[in-house]
Amino acid sequence: MGRRSQKSSVLMVCVGNLCRSPIAEAVMIDVVKRAGLQGEWHVDSAGIEGWHCGRRPDERALTVLASHNIEYNGRARVLIPEDFTKFDYIFAMDRSNLAALKRMAPHYGTAKLLLLGDFGLKPDERIIEDPYYNVGEAPFVKIYQQCEIACQHFLKQALLKEIL
Repeated sequence: MGRRSQKSSVLMVCVGNLCRSPIAEAVMIDVVKRAGLQGEWHVDSAGIEGWHCGRRPDERALTVLASHNIEYNGRARVLIPEDFTKFDYIFAMDRSNLAALKRMAPHYGTAKLLLLGDFGLKPDERIIEDPYYNVGEAPFVKIYQQCEIACQHFLKQALLKEIL
């Protein structure tokens, strides 16, 4: 069985699409680009809640991304029912996000709903915690590191399954 001709697609999701999911989106795009697969993957992010629609990500997220030479120009958007058929994989950042995704998913949804941290992270590091109310950049650095590991492991596993 050969490779699919259409792009594979990933949607990163957190509560408001300001902190974790934009970092995860930017990191996944970077991981895909470093693998030379940018033409084969579509990556986006969204929030479960629409409170911040149209806003740029948290400045701390943008600063951490910039420190790794990753530019991010996305704006917050809310998850819509069509996302559950448009994307192959929808990644939650924590168990609460995953439970919300499962509740929101229409019966005809085809996306695989997964926890991003289940890819390559140690059991006690699998939850990508919401840093919104924390002070400073340290929690955002940790999120970047978690996403870097998880996105690399996910892409590796996805490619192995595509080759088989």
